[in-house]
Amino acid sequence: MEPAGAPPPSCAPAREAEEPPGSPALPAERPRDGEPARKASEEAAAERSRGRGPAGRAARGGGRRGPEERGARAGRRPRVTVDSSKAKTSLEALKISLRQLRWREFPFGRRLPCDIYWHGVSFHDNYIFSGQVNKFPGMTEMVRKVTLSRAVRTMQDLFPVEYNFYPRSWILPEEFPLFVTEVRMMKESDPSWKPTFIVKPDGGCQGDGIYLIKDPNDVRLAGSVQSRPAVVQEYICKPLLVDKLKFDIRLYVLLKSLEPLEIYIAKDGLSRFCTEPYQEPTLKNLHQVFMHLTNYSLNIHSGNFIHSDNVNTGSKRTFSSILCRLSSRGADVKKVWSDIISLVIKTIIALTPELKVYYQSDIPAGKPGPTCFQILGFDILLMKNLKPMLLEVNANPSMRIEHEQELSPGVFENVPSPVDEEVKVAVIRDTLRLVDPQKKRRKDIQSQTSEHVSETREDLLDAGPADGPEYETSKSTEAGLPSLCLKQVFPKYAKQFNYLRLVDRVAALFIRFLGVKGTTKLGPTGFRTFIRNCKLSNSNFSMASVDILYIDITRRWNSMGIDHKESGMCLQAFVEAFFCLAQKKYKSLPLHEQVASLIDFCEYHLAALDEKRLLCGRGVVERRGAVVTCPTDGLEVTPALHAPLLNRTAAAGKFADCRSHRYPGAVSPGAGRD
Repeated sequence: MEPAGAPPPSCAPAREAEEPPGSPALPAERPRDGEPARKASEEAAAERSRGRGPAGRAARGGGRRGPEERGARAGRRPRVTVDSSKAKTSLEALKISLRQLRWREFPFGRRLPCDIYWHGVSFHDNYIFSGQVNKFPGMTEMVRKVTLSRAVRTMQDLFPVEYNFYPRSWILPEEFPLFVTEVRMMKESDPSWKPTFIVKPDGGCQGDGIYLIKDPNDVRLAGSVQSRPAVVQEYICKPLLVDKLKFDIRLYVLLKSLEPLEIYIAKDGLSRFCTEPYQEPTLKNLHQVFMHLTNYSLNIHSGNFIHSDNVNTGSKRTFSSILCRLSSRGADVKKVWSDIISLVIKTIIALTPELKVYYQSDIPAGKPGPTCFQILGFDILLMKNLKPMLLEVNANPSMRIEHEQELSPGVFENVPSPVDEEVKVAVIRDTLRLVDPQKKRRKDIQSQTSEHVSETREDLLDAGPADGPEYETSKSTEAGLPSLCLKQVFPKYAKQFNYLRLVDRVAALFIRFLGVKGTTKLGPTGFRTFIRNCKLSNSNFSMASVDILYIDITRRWNSMGIDHKESGMCLQAFVEAFFCLAQKKYKSLPLHEQVASLIDFCEYHLAALDEKRLLCGRGVVERRGAVVTCPTDGLEVTPALHAPLLNRTAAAGKFADCRSHRYPGAVSPGAGRD
């Protein structure tokens, strides 16, 4: 598609920063050596003679500081502390970022708690009871190829059009017969269809174990796949080419918070190129990995790999340079970005339900623990028509800013990579700026001091500079730093995507009935309690049927090898059971409306149950004269206490009217049961 050669100079990648992300921050200005200490002592004596300074203030008012002076002193706050002892391969980029921010690093750990812990691999790298850690519990498990495929498939069942950015996938070995059958049926219905498939080991990384096939019978089932599950996907045969080469995009995404959900996307990323000109797959070229696989760790071993200091050329370039070339050819770059943002938000929405289950297991409510954030690496492929397709998500994207260069046979040295440094240092530095633990405290101090400006102006003028390397002013921290390279996309665009968060609400029901803190699986008693409290059993669906449903679904999911550490029903199994119940109860609706209706129904009855318990508790504790009775099947209260329930019922009625207007044929939460 694109001719060889660099783009014109006018298309240099757009930068918002005034200085390169990798450049160190300027040190604070120091006093010149020629100024004697005597001058400072004379000025202090003059201050005391005028009744100013610390001694003067003590003589006037006992040395008490006004709120504004306290705020000014607090502005010279202790520097943010970061434990980098587990940073591993991201250490160099982290060090540069901390120098730019003038934060304090503890490379060997610290006995006292730190503000931020930067882990290289896992949330469980060490025990943390406070502060912030750059990993979520369960994220590594969630973005494995099998788990990611299951999560996206669930969303594809609900919203097939919205989730068509993920290739058709089958999970091996349990879905191998289904894979063979579906491929045969598709070939029979369309004889011209000649697909290629790519097989990816579940726990593989850096291109390890990936191979292409033309026929389902070529899957290597013997040995390795039985012990090492895999995903087989339809291969994208018509990718966008630049300089006749296939490439993918590594985009960095910050998941800043789970509850509330907060997502940021880096404004620039990396484009990793194959090192042999692309041809559509045939039986002859299936095994040419340098043509078909974009993994940097594979292509770096090719003799054609080009290390370049220019972001516009070489085998690794900035994504902005690619967008610039596309723009010069008349492509709608804004739409490309919009589609990528949509892909990222939808993928995170698919992952968050199970992440919340892991989170409450590792950090239960009321238990001391850190808050979490995490940088994810999204691997995205642009098709020839510029539609982005999700390849995979990496929980631990490489943050190395150097590469190995062979000086002589067997002798290597690390050489800086300007392209990596430009993108990755900015991502780490601005992630730290966004999670700065002292930002909230500064805002509180500023709001407090603004109320007392007129009363303490004189004391504020008297305040002198704080001494010592442990303190830094808030202005000097941000001085000289470029604008943020991370753009918030959620909750900024929440209105467009909140309707997709159905499984999130199902997960909230699942977590409510887990019972024991720290567990991730629902026992039979918890499942029965869910059915009973949500009024889902009736003459056509007895509790015996409930037990059979629980046993059948749980046994099948456990046979797939899903986390044998605990017995019980995992979230995916609960979601499947919930979908079955929704299809039984609301037979005439599309699946996503069936599920939404059942969620509304369950939330309605649980809200009524919570209110009934609250009213009963009030009656027992307060022992008022009002009569409060809580029979098994009904709710009787005095009119005064019944008012909130009436208001909630009216609100539920309005909500049902709205749903029936939006979905003609939808059943209201309080409608008759099947």
